[in-house]
Amino acid sequence: MDNTILITIILFVLGSFTFDLTALIVLIIIGLIIIVLIKLFLVLIPAILVAIVVWFLTGGNLFWTGIAFLVVAALSILSKL
Repeated sequence: MDNTILITIILFVLGSFTFDLTALIVLIIIGLIIIVLIKLFLVLIPAILVAIVVWFLTGGNLFWTGIAFLVVAALSILSKL
């Protein structure tokens, strides 16, 4: 009888620890994703601004806007390496 109570307590503690560990890992992954997205957005701000200017200058031509965005984004990312 004493063993079942002890086993129940041990399983309860381990179950609680496993949930906490899983939650911690999930929150760390979410935090890293947010940090990476913010850094990527900050690097791409010049490309976004150039794409907006090109879009207005070409009268809404998405082809040239896309090319301008890709060129400036590639140059921005290469300069950060």
